Amino acid sequence: MSALKKTVVRKKPEKKDDIQKESKVSSDQVVMSKLRIKLKAYDHKIIDNSVRQIIDIANRHGVEVVGPVPLPTEVLKYTVNRSSFVHKNAREQFEMRVHKRIIDILSPNQEIIESLRDLNLPSGVDISIKI
Repeated sequence: MSALKKTVVRKKPEKKDDIQKESKVSSDQVVMSKLRIKLKAYDHKIIDNSVRQIIDIANRHGVEVVGPVPLPTEVLKYTVNRSSFVHKNAREQFEMRVHKRIIDILSPNQEIIESLRDLNLPSGVDISIKI
């Protein structure tokens, strides 16, 4: 059996009047507020536990949650000489991995914002909240 994909093709407006009509339709739509939470940590286990805590708080307040969305891991590499100045070819390489996650909370209320402010996350987790 073959899977059928449905594609939607929109006509491009040809006149300026048509462009203005389309912009009116898009401006009448309801804009939902959302809370975006970005988490960064060096250890993936700690960041996963922190995400679990945030999602539990959101579920307690009955708010819709999108995520956690794992972002690409940022790898920072450093090359260092093993000796001070003599052996130039003897080097060591070190790397740090920064794991990132994003959580979106749709239509947040004041209670959830207060509970996220009072959240006690483990050290090593960087959190930023944008409305």
